[in-house]
Amino acid sequence: MDKLRVLDLFSGIGGFSLGLERTGGFETVAFCEIEPFPRRVLAKHWPEVPCYDDVRTLTGDVLRRDGIAVDVITGGFPCQDLSVAGKQRGMGEGTRSGLWSEIVRLVGELRPQYVIVENVAALLAGPSERRGGWFGRVLGDLAECGYDAEWENIPASALGAPHRRERVWLIAYPNQDGCVLSYDVARWLLPLKSALVWKPFGAANNRVRVQELAKVCWDDDGLPAELGAYGNSVVPQIPELIGHAILQAIRPHNAAEPMPDGVAPMTPAEAIRRCTTVAEC
Repeated sequence: MDKLRVLDLFSGIGGFSLGLERTGGFETVAFCEIEPFPRRVLAKHWPEVPCYDDVRTLTGDVLRRDGIAVDVITGGFPCQDLSVAGKQRGMGEGTRSGLWSEIVRLVGELRPQYVIVENVAALLAGPSERRGGWFGRVLGDLAECGYDAEWENIPASALGAPHRRERVWLIAYPNQDGCVLSYDVARWLLPLKSALVWKPFGAANNRVRVQELAKVCWDDDGLPAELGAYGNSVVPQIPELIGHAILQAIRPHNAAEPMPDGVAPMTPAEAIRRCTTVAEC
């Protein structure tokens, strides 16, 4: 099977691409990141992959002109206007979180097989005056593009990280296609959680105790501003888990091993939920 080609929006330092590429079934073909420091990180680790600088000027025509075809769009769009740590201004025009509309525009122009979105858990609940309104907009925008969606709140701690970091993860796909995981795939996914338990990607002596870091990471803490790029990154083990679920979803069911009577196919969200449940993994 050919690798799925990924357009990584709001790329940061590449957490989405790192996790997906670790599955062996995804290949990042373009990044889009506006901040200088993350762009340098991306250039170091993916020197052959083009990096566009502004999602607002990136279009399907630009990508086609550059010979780039896309199967998957990923994006952890800005959370500053959604997070409980911010002012929760929402997703309206002029807000940083309103850049969600650029993901929607590119989905409409490129028609990818899959869209994977990450954001803070507050996206599900806000705003305070109309609970669920933000996420309702996300689902409505995707529906207008002809996409169904599944989602799950997966904290980093579900994969063994030393901090909770609750995030909503959403997978969308064209609604005429559907997307299910067959029974044999679900059984294969059960051991994934133990395989993907938190393992630092850097040297052990570069690790910092989370409790100690939390005490000093403030605007005037004297630490380099680039540290924020790491704090903004997604936890790569979660895109890796989602990537495995997608790869298994698109492989045809083994006709020689039919599903038992009464067992329904599993959706990606159900498989992911099952894999991140400690009791079953």
